[in-house]
Amino acid sequence: MKREIRITKKKGEDGHKIVSVRMREDTLKKLDELAEQTNRSRNELINLLLAEALQEVSVVEEN
Repeated sequence: MKREIRITKKKGEDGHKIVSVRMREDTLKKLDELAEQTNRSRNELINLLLAEALQEVSVVEEN
C-alpha cells in the first residue's frame, strides 16, 4: 500500500506576515475603544485602517 506524506503550510505563507509596532498609549486606547464598539479585534482594525490610509496617502517633496 502506498503511503501519502502530508506537509502543512507554515504560518505566514498565506500572504500575511507578523510585524511588531510601537504606538502611543492614547492611540492604543482609541483602537481598543473602536474594537469594543465594532466587535472587531485590534489586528482586524489595524489592517482595515491601514489599507484605507495607504490608498489615500501621497508623498510630497519637502521645501
